[in-house]
Amino acid sequence: MATRGYVSMATVVCSARASYKKSAGVLELTDSALQWTAHGKTVPAVRVAHAEAASLFCSKEGAAQVRLKLGLVRDDAGHNFTFTAPPPAAYSERERFKKELTAIISRNRAHEPPTPRPVAPLPPSRRTTPASGPASDFRLRKIVLVANPDLAQLHRDLVIAGQITEEEFWDGREHLLLAQAAADAQKKGKSGQLVDPRPEAVDGGEIKIRITPQLVHDIFDEYPVVANAYSDNVPSNLTEESFWKRYFQSKLFNAHRASIRSTAAQHVVKDDPIFDTYLEKEDDGASTSASPQPHSPPPGLEPRRQRNQSVDIFVDLAATSEDHEPTGNEKDITMQPGRQRGALPLIRKFNEHSERLLNSALGAMPASKRQRLEIELEDLQDPKEDAGIALEMQDSQRYFEGRTATLDGDDATKVLDMPAVFRETRANVQGWEQNLLQLKQERKAGDAALFSMTQNVSARLAVQTRKNDIPDGLFRQMTTCQTAANEFLRQFWSAMYPPPMDVQSVNTATPAQRATKAAKMIGYVAKTREKVAALVNVARMHGVDPTRVESALKPVLTAVDQAIAFHQRKMAAGRP
Repeated sequence: MATRGYVSMATVVCSARASYKKSAGVLELTDSALQWTAHGKTVPAVRVAHAEAASLFCSKEGAAQVRLKLGLVRDDAGHNFTFTAPPPAAYSERERFKKELTAIISRNRAHEPPTPRPVAPLPPSRRTTPASGPASDFRLRKIVLVANPDLAQLHRDLVIAGQITEEEFWDGREHLLLAQAAADAQKKGKSGQLVDPRPEAVDGGEIKIRITPQLVHDIFDEYPVVANAYSDNVPSNLTEESFWKRYFQSKLFNAHRASIRSTAAQHVVKDDPIFDTYLEKEDDGASTSASPQPHSPPPGLEPRRQRNQSVDIFVDLAATSEDHEPTGNEKDITMQPGRQRGALPLIRKFNEHSERLLNSALGAMPASKRQRLEIELEDLQDPKEDAGIALEMQDSQRYFEGRTATLDGDDATKVLDMPAVFRETRANVQGWEQNLLQLKQERKAGDAALFSMTQNVSARLAVQTRKNDIPDGLFRQMTTCQTAANEFLRQFWSAMYPPPMDVQSVNTATPAQRATKAAKMIGYVAKTREKVAALVNVARMHGVDPTRVESALKPVLTAVDQAIAFHQRKMAAGRP
């Protein structure tokens, strides 16, 4: 009863009869949430807060069932509702819900505060995954496995088969979970692309434009005149379907196109008695009156929509024009504003769109803060010397000793006679033209280089065109053997050499636990040679050269032998 009392306190914006999962009930949109209550129940079975609404989908007009799907912030599947009233009433009820929910979703995208990072810095003694609980941890791991088929196959071969545990598999792969958590927590801003619906060609030569609630909101936001036309004519004069059909064929839509390519579609533009009344003149300065002001453009070039805020002096290019007196140089005719009036409407459209985009990103930031500009001039900064990249030498002392041994004491302190050096250089370059004409390059070296390159290309082509005679089943077994051995080796070395304390890990193991894990993994690693020997026998049975299998798995066997020898030395020394 407490829940019902709480619901009754909320203001109901709209309500309708709707079914959810084939159960009849009532769908209500309040000032705080969308909720669905089954018939005969007092507590809502579904309740979605406004802040959780992320996307909206609707069935086509004229469909057998009038449906509405609401996607959530963390659940794209969301909830599906079917309006059960007769078709005309169900459609109008769905449109009311769609209008209200579209506005709610738009507010969520525009004013939602930044989502905090899911991973907080923890002390080394409490290293953990970015997940906030088992359910979130499972979801992150599932997403990572779905995105990486090879990793998913390795998970099936080792974890599902019971060879290693789930925690052991993800130990050392925290960076994958961290990256996925960061991608989920990243807030996507408003798209910087201009609203420009692209028509699609369908069967029969017809043109089709897909209209979604988000596209409708974007058009209304980008072009308020379309929102005014919709409010004035729907549903009194036009249905929603006929409104959009006539809009996309009108001169108003053609004027809103985001590029000059709209002129190619003039033959499909029709006169419309409704939409033609909302047309505006081109903002090319032809209709504006001349109003000479300091630092203003030439007469007739002022934009129709003037900026209502002053330009900061640091970015105002005309602020210092009076300080520069005219000189004898001729003015650059290419820099005359408005020389091509046909480009002015498109440029101003881009500028207005960029301004709206910045305003939506800044949100409710005060105008005083927006004008605080941080300008860094390179000429006013202290020069910083580049430290460069240190040259790593295996034995730098021998390098300097060798150079010192080749220099005599007299040569180190000898002063060069610069005039003599110049005379010697001048004598060496005399007659260089004749010497260059007499220069002959032996063909032997060039032919050898060309022959070597030809052989290299032929060898690569032969490898690419040669048919792979290893059966698919044997090849999959070889791949599984290699990936499993690499995973066991990774687990072994991570137990022998644990990660640094500043690296996040799934768990913090004690020395005894790490020794047990190392012994377990080295047992799996030791069986690799048996598996390779079995694959060699299978290759013989299929008529494949066994040396090819041995050559392919030789790097793995080398790594296995090194791990076994290292573990034996540690055990012989009595230190696991």
